[in-house]
Order: sequence, then structure tokens, then C-alpha cells
Amino acid sequence: MIHIRPATEADFAALLQVQQTAFGEYANLYEVSAWTTETLDSLRQDAKDKRILVAEADGVVVGSVRFWTVAGVCVIRLLSVSPAHQRHGVGKTLIREIERVTTDAHKFYACTMLRTARNVHFFLSLGYKAETILPDHYHHLDLICFAKYRESTTNATPSPA
Repeated sequence: MIHIRPATEADFAALLQVQQTAFGEYANLYEVSAWTTETLDSLRQDAKDKRILVAEADGVVVGSVRFWTVAGVCVIRLLSVSPAHQRHGVGKTLIREIERVTTDAHKFYACTMLRTARNVHFFLSLGYKAETILPDHYHHLDLICFAKYRESTTNATPSPA
């Protein structure tokens, strides 16, 4: 069973190991060193202004994701799941937990590598819609960005009496 919880500093080394192996599988397609060589110090800095969730299986960190909200938009980044635990719902569980705990956002926003059909399908399967393509962006990657809007109950049409 997968357990999702906020990351603690004690999780950081395991989190980086999962991130390294998860992004390492794309090394033949993209320049991924920014994600596979991140240091504990840079993660500690990132954790000061972002929320980080980890997914555990049997007490072992098998996934993580970082997110923050600005101007009502929850930005999601660095979703990482260990290759041995991919395609078992870990990533979806992490994203759904972000959507559950982030109460100050009307929109959720995430980007992934355009040439990774599996990742594109992942976000589409969670109800995200393609919003933007960023050609030759970060590290010369072509990115596709997805958005999902929180369903609002304030705009619901009242039922007739």
C-alpha cells in the first residue's frame, strides 16, 4: 500500500535517489543532469519555498513531487517515481493528494517533456488539458504544459424549488 505524506529533511537523500533513477531513464533522449545531479543543499533550498510530498511503500520512499501556489495557480514539478513502482498508481496518488491539500488554488499546472507519450497520457488521464507548448525551453527541451481547473461550487446553477 502506498502512503503519501509531507517530506522531511530525513527523506531528502532517498528522494534524490528516486529522482535520479526516474529521470535517468530519459538520459538518451534529453539533457537530464539538472534532475539527476541535484544536491542535498539545492534540495534544502528548494524546500524552503515549496511543499514536497513523498510516497512510501513498506516504509521506503518510492516517489515524490514538489509544488507551490502563486496567484491561485498550483505549480507542480519534479514528479518522480522509482522505475520499479511506475505504472502502479503512485504518480496519480501524489497528484491527487496535491489537488486535495491545495485549497488556495483554482488551477493546477504541470509541464512534462513533449516527446514522452507516457507522461502526456498520464496528465490527460487525470483530467488535465494541454495548455501550452514550450519549444526549446529549459535545457533545450520541448515541453508540454497541462492545466486543470478546480471545480467551483460557487458558480453552480441553483436547482429550481
